Order: sequence, then C-alpha cells, then structure tokens
Amino acid sequence: MAGPVPELEDRAIACAKRLCKADGVLLASHIDADGLTSAAIASQALERAGVPFETVFEKQLDEDVLAAIAATDYETVLFTDFGSGQLDRIGDHEDAGDFTPIIADHHQPADRDTEYHLNPLLFGINGASELSGAGASYVLARALADVSDSGPDPSEPRSDGGEPSQTRRTSSEQSSDGGTVTASGAANARADNCDLAALAVVGAVGDMQASGGELHGANEGIVEEGVSAGVLETGKDLALYGKQTRPLPKLLEYATDVHIPGISNDENGALRFLDGLDLELKRDGEWRRWAGLTNEEKQTVASALVRRAVSSGVPATKIDGLVSTAYVLSEEPVGTELRDASEFSTLLNATARYERADVGLGVCLGDRDSALERARQLLREHRRNLSEGIDLVTSEGTTQEEHIQWFHASDEIRETIVGIVAGMAMGNQGISRSKPIIAFADKNEDEVKVSSRGTHSLVRQGLDLSVVMGEASRAVGGDGGGHDVAAGATVPKGEEESFIERADEIVGKQLS
Repeated sequence: MAGPVPELEDRAIACAKRLCKADGVLLASHIDADGLTSAAIASQALERAGVPFETVFEKQLDEDVLAAIAATDYETVLFTDFGSGQLDRIGDHEDAGDFTPIIADHHQPADRDTEYHLNPLLFGINGASELSGAGASYVLARALADVSDSGPDPSEPRSDGGEPSQTRRTSSEQSSDGGTVTASGAANARADNCDLAALAVVGAVGDMQASGGELHGANEGIVEEGVSAGVLETGKDLALYGKQTRPLPKLLEYATDVHIPGISNDENGALRFLDGLDLELKRDGEWRRWAGLTNEEKQTVASALVRRAVSSGVPATKIDGLVSTAYVLSEEPVGTELRDASEFSTLLNATARYERADVGLGVCLGDRDSALERARQLLREHRRNLSEGIDLVTSEGTTQEEHIQWFHASDEIRETIVGIVAGMAMGNQGISRSKPIIAFADKNEDEVKVSSRGTHSLVRQGLDLSVVMGEASRAVGGDGGGHDVAAGATVPKGEEESFIERADEIVGKQLS
C-alpha cells in the first residue's frame, strides 16, 4: 500500500484485513460534515471491497446507543469519526463478546485501546489539525483497496460457504442507473479509492482543519492524491465563503473574517465598491458570481479589495488573510456549492444536524436529484437558524468569568447547532476572542448539551478544550471530549454552574 499517511499504513492494513473477513459490518458514524464524509468514504470502500454493511448515524456514543449496537446481529462494528473517546465503554462490549470494534477516528482516545484502532494521535499526528475523521476513513479506504485487490474476488462464494457479498444500501445511496457512484457522482470508481480523497478534504475543511488558510500535515498527502486522481484542484484564491454560489455584492458584504470598513456588513457599501470597478457585474440582469469571473476580473476585484483594506487601516497580518488555498472538487459543476470544499461541508452540516443524515450521505454518494434538493432546503433553514442564533447571543451577550465566557440558550437554539453559533459569534460586539466560549442548550428533560469553541491562538497558548470538556463534565456526572479548539459534552440539568466553575479553573491552569 502506497498510502497517503505512511505512519498509519500497518494499522490501516490490519483493520482492512479484519473488515474483509467479516460476514457483515455495521458502520456507525457521527453526524457532522466530518462524520458524514467519513461514512460515505467507508461505505464506498466497503462496497467496492465486497463487504456487506449497513450504516447508522448517531449524535454521540452513550451507553444506550452502544447497548443498541451490541443488541444487533453484527459481530463487526466499524466506528468512523467517533469511538476513540468512548473506548472504555466500547471495550466493555468487546470483552463481553458483543462485537469486534474497528475504529477510524481522530479524537482524543480514552485510557484504553483495542487491536483495530486507527487514530493519528496514536502515531504522533495531531488529530485536531493534521488529519480528520474523514482522513482516517480515507486511509482505511486506501488499505481496503489494497487488501481486497490482493484477496479473493467478492463475486466468488465466501470461504465460510456463504453467499457472495451483497452490500445493503438505502434508496438515497442508489445512482440513477443502479451503478456505483463516487463523491462527485461519477459512474466510474477508481480501484485504488483515490477518488474518495475529495470527500476526505471536504471533511477536513468542515472540521476546521484549514487553519491559516490551508490544510496541513497528513491532510496534505490526501490533497496530493486527490489532485493526482483528477478529483481535486487547488490554488490561491480569495478567502471568502460563497465564491461558487453568492452574488458578488453578497459575497463581499458577508465577508467578515477580514473586516473591511465600508464593505463588510454594509450592503450599500459593497454595491458602491463594485460599481467603482471597470467590470461587467451583471449578465442577463443577474449579478455574476466569483466562480464565473475570468482570472483577470478576479485580479481586478482582489487588488481593489487590498487597496481598500490598506487605505482603511486594516493591519497587514489581517490583509494577508484575504488570500487562502482553495480546494475545488473538479468534477462538480461550476457555480454549485458542491464544487467548493467549504460550501460542500456547510451543506452537509445542514442535513444531519436536522436529523437527516440520510440526505447528507445521499449527496456524498452522488445523488444529485432528490437528496441534493432536500439538502439545499435544509441549508436555507440552517442559515436562518444560525443567523437568528448569532443575533440572540450578540444581543444578550455572554457571562464573563475569569478565564472563560458562556451563555445558556435553553431551548432557543437547537443543541445540534449551538456550538456553531458560539464559534461564529466570537468577535462580535461584547463577545471576546481572547477567551474560550462555552454554550449550553437543552438536550432533553434531564440533560443539557455543552459546546465549546476556542481559537488557534488560544490553543498555541495551551488551551485544550477536549480536556476541559472531559474533566469538567465528568466532575458533575456527565461526559465529553473532542478537540483542543472545539469540544462538547453532555451534563445533567442543574449542574451548569458547577460545570462552569470547574471549566474556568481548568482553563486558568492551561493558560497560566
């Protein structure tokens, strides 16, 4: 196997060999963009290897979910984008003989291991910034291609006398002609699974691993394979969200990561800025989009933006942030959200977080009809909810502790998006970027969801929200974990104040 991450090669091959021996696999995955792409990569790799499987999605792996998994007839369970942090509980089921776990994850592992555990953190690779859950699944997919290619033909009878492999698929996973579909909807899949690199990049970008404007570490090897396979294109471009789908005035108005006075958050200002350029801004009465501009036209806009930023006193370090590396899915149509890795990941987040993981998976697997249309409807709802949530947090503000800031949304913001809202609200009036933010939202009658977000600058100073969420939640009878820059937990209702006290204390020690 000439895989993209040599450090993981031996473990990936061991996991792949175990999967190929299974009579059937239950594929369990997380629900965010990284989880959905992880599941899509793993499912296509299993199908191509001739391994029967069924897919389920979960918000988290608690005792009840694991008990339900153990109660199925599956003797082999593949966990993607979660599982490492729940290894203690999973291990109990393994010891009881309920199932054999195979884990492709990148979160901080619990204090236990299992034989088939594929996690970059076990091999000195940062799972928060260098390899996502989708990346780990991609490494496994590449190993599956190698192992299954050297193994028996899946169309032949199994060695145990069983029938040839038949993959279980939901209706959203079927292509229009009944054939296998890839991440881009193409009818022809690559035998080496390198075409799945596009989804791995979408997962990494959705997991906020493009810090400083580009992917780093092990992710770079995946990008290189995607480019070589013809499913990815990269290049320097404006670091603005919506380059494929937003009309030019909205692209500039909503570009707030680098605030440019007179343009950012200023509809009329963005229009005046564009009117001052010697460009054809409309065609057939419609505003053009960035993706439809020529390179010369893009240079005209970009140069004018930089000049405006300089004349407005924007610091040079901020101006540098106007340009980043773009990750383009080259087989997707220009002008669609599926062509840009960032927009694709946002579309996926808008599906599973509204209990429609099947829709997101269908899009990943190539459904460009009903699944894509439903995903776009959910995205419109998602954007509306995010906007309302950010407005709510900004207007009511946060409670400031010595080392952290927090708010309690109760039932006014969905618990599945409260973390996204918290992260997007940082930097707004009255909400500091110099402290991590913690958000509460009602989960059910007895429990509260806790989400936390920091900045990469705080992480460099010692912040590790995975530790904060884990220790503080367990201190009050809950559980949690995640990454250094973003993590979550579930705690009993009524324990929020105690949780905040403990979290503030831990953050204080980390940043001292």
